[in-house]
Amino acid sequence: MTQTSSKPEQNTGSKNTGGGLRFLRERLLMVLVILSLVAGVSLWLTGQDLALAILAYLMIGVVIVVTAIGMVRDLMKGHWGLDILAVVAMIATLAVQEYVAGLIIALMLTGGEALEDLAARRASRELNLLLDRTPSYAQRIHPQTGEIESIAVELVQVGDELLVRSSEVLPVDGILLSAHAAIDESSVTGEPEPVTCRTGDALLSGTVNSTESFTMRVQKIASESNYAAIVKLVEEAVESRAPMVRLADRYAVPFTLVALFIAGLAWYLSGDPVRFAEVLVVATPCPLLIAAPVAFMGGMSSAAKLNVIIKDGGVLEVLARVRSAAFDKTGTLTQGRPEVVEIRPEIGTAEHTLQLAAAAEQFSVHVYAAPILAAAHHRGLELPGVERAEEIATHGVSALLNDGRQVRVGKPAFIEQVTGQLQRATLQAGQTAVYVSLDSELAGVIVLSDPLRPQAVDTIQRLREQGVSEFAMVTGDATATAHSVAQEVGISHVHAETTPQSKVEIVQAMVQRPVLMVGDGLNDAPVLAAADVGIAMAGRGATVASESASAVVTSDDISRVADVVQVSQRTIAIALQSIWMGIIISVGLMLVAAFGFLPAVVGAMLQEIVDVVAIVSALRALVIYKKIKREPKKH
Repeated sequence: MTQTSSKPEQNTGSKNTGGGLRFLRERLLMVLVILSLVAGVSLWLTGQDLALAILAYLMIGVVIVVTAIGMVRDLMKGHWGLDILAVVAMIATLAVQEYVAGLIIALMLTGGEALEDLAARRASRELNLLLDRTPSYAQRIHPQTGEIESIAVELVQVGDELLVRSSEVLPVDGILLSAHAAIDESSVTGEPEPVTCRTGDALLSGTVNSTESFTMRVQKIASESNYAAIVKLVEEAVESRAPMVRLADRYAVPFTLVALFIAGLAWYLSGDPVRFAEVLVVATPCPLLIAAPVAFMGGMSSAAKLNVIIKDGGVLEVLARVRSAAFDKTGTLTQGRPEVVEIRPEIGTAEHTLQLAAAAEQFSVHVYAAPILAAAHHRGLELPGVERAEEIATHGVSALLNDGRQVRVGKPAFIEQVTGQLQRATLQAGQTAVYVSLDSELAGVIVLSDPLRPQAVDTIQRLREQGVSEFAMVTGDATATAHSVAQEVGISHVHAETTPQSKVEIVQAMVQRPVLMVGDGLNDAPVLAAADVGIAMAGRGATVASESASAVVTSDDISRVADVVQVSQRTIAIALQSIWMGIIISVGLMLVAAFGFLPAVVGAMLQEIVDVVAIVSALRALVIYKKIKREPKKH
């Protein structure tokens, strides 16, 4: 019905012009085959056998040549093409003068592409919807005149003031200038209810204004904004050649051999070469070629409905077989919004410890820097001047104050390099400690609390039920904190105070394969790439981790990790069910044809019905998300 590598790529611009031309050529060939079939049936009914033979040899010959070229290209790429059966069947129909049946097979090969494209477009609708929603223009407020001017979103600059009208999509990231606004974030974060924002609150591109018009100040240009990152992920997913064909390729050789064996045996036992053609007519492997691609696109669409962007259809196959899972802690199992809950000074007062820590942390991008700075500002503390500062990734910050004193803030091992052995702070579940040193003495300990995500425990349990047998936590946080969180969620293997490199080594050493890694931060990018499949928790804005991950959760909900594994398992099941259904029906029809009860023309028409059944079966993957959404979530 279709060539295994002939599916045109999505038209995403000039770079795919060749694909578009090929698409037009294939449709032109399909139209010619349809006209030839109509003319052939007319000639057959009126008994004009010579004209029918000439027409069939010309049209079927062209289809055979085009298909053979595609098969050769497949073989050169290492793919075994299932279309060999269709080519042999068309040659057989010409040899035994079953011209109409041959034309029907030619239509199956050329017209089948249209059926697959239609199903694939339906299945990838959610992915395309994200692309279609990309804003093209923004309403900029002129800084001098105050007039509103419509400009291309690419021309928007940081600092510009924009007007966002009711129901418009926010074109870039920024902060709210108006007194209040209600923002629909459902398409980006999955939050079902509009979020109420006040002056100074951060606004994400791709969200929708659910209230009256408001003004905002641009913080990021369009190409660097949150929605641009999501769109980039979607484009990669749409453009990627998912290894859907490989699922069908596993059955290519056995199916081909079985079909040729049945056809040859029928010819040998009956002595009638027509039987050979009649068997191969119903052996054309269209369901095998259609079922997997359509099911995979449907699975990717269902995942998108659940706010998970899968970059490559092959990720579905890996996720469906995941047996180990590793999790980062901060921002993954926890909410990633820590707050300072206690300060334990060793030198001077609590305010003094906080002043020192905030002075150094203002030069850090670590998740704990912002809450420490916020606590200092909240208390109205004046920070000491800093001559220079250096952040040592995954360890902490070292700062030289203007008065010559050296401040360190970070992990205990980092502080122990200048203070010697420390007594580790006693912490409650969900708490973590940041140590502060002044010169060679411990200045104090700042305790922060980062609550567990509401769905974390349930997510781990669901993954166990889905077949994941080995769990691990790999985090750069302190051992005591890591163990308390791991115990709360039910993870027994804990690797604390790790570096990006040690995280990679830990994940690669996990025995049960494939391994899933879930993380969110800058330091998670290497391990997400090293795992068999990496999922990035992008939350309210994609991070560098998203670039190296196989899939990205765009909502702030860790339960989507278990959801996407469930989608993957169900998608593979649907693809295999559709493939096997097509195989069983085809083999049944081959046996009927082998005994002479199925004329070639009737068999060719029945095969088209089998194709439609395979497509309808595979399209069930589109609605997987509905069952998942209906399932009650535990807190």
